Amino acid sequence: MGLDKPYLDIPGTTIFDAEQSRKGYWLNQFCMSLMKPENRERFLADEGAYLDEWDMTGDQKQGVLDRDLNRLISLGGNIYFLAKIGATDGLSFQQMAGSMTGMSEQDYRAMMVAGGRSPDGNRYLHEWEKET
Repeated sequence: MGLDKPYLDIPGTTIFDAEQSRKGYWLNQFCMSLMKPENRERFLADEGAYLDEWDMTGDQKQGVLDRDLNRLISLGGNIYFLAKIGATDGLSFQQMAGSMTGMSEQDYRAMMVAGGRSPDGNRYLHEWEKET
């Protein structure tokens, strides 16, 4: 029996709850392994072989290879763990966040300095349903 999750209706947001944590357990463990220099070296030397050592889904492994952070979040990744992939690639958290919005680092920084993204178009799912 599933739990009632009214927070699933928050526009543009994936809540990292117990279900997401279970779904992304091995993905997040892989990310944490990148805290060790020897693991970062092994990963960068042969990403596919290193990923095959982890009990991740094919979609999760492909998301890592593609560096598709939005997809990885939907597959149970926690952004604080996923940041280890960016750090391994020499990226700042700001660069990673920009990539998640489709913006350059400079455009992302300018948007945040100006007060963040516009709420236009962000609506609760139940608000969209009322119009149909």
